[in-house]
Amino acid sequence: MEINWVVIGVVVVLVIILVVLTIRKNQKEKKKLTDLLNNDFKKEEKIDIDVDDSANEK
Repeated sequence: MEINWVVIGVVVVLVIILVVLTIRKNQKEKKKLTDLLNNDFKKEEKIDIDVDDSANEK
């Protein structure tokens, strides 16, 4: 029984391409997520309370 090296070579090349593309996509998604998490914070609400006005009580 002969081993078909051409078919094995093509499959190996396709698997390598698939792995490389998956890694690149994951790196892009990781960068997007990191940027989102670093910039997604709620700014603190400034509370100006007038001491003479009792309606501003919280």
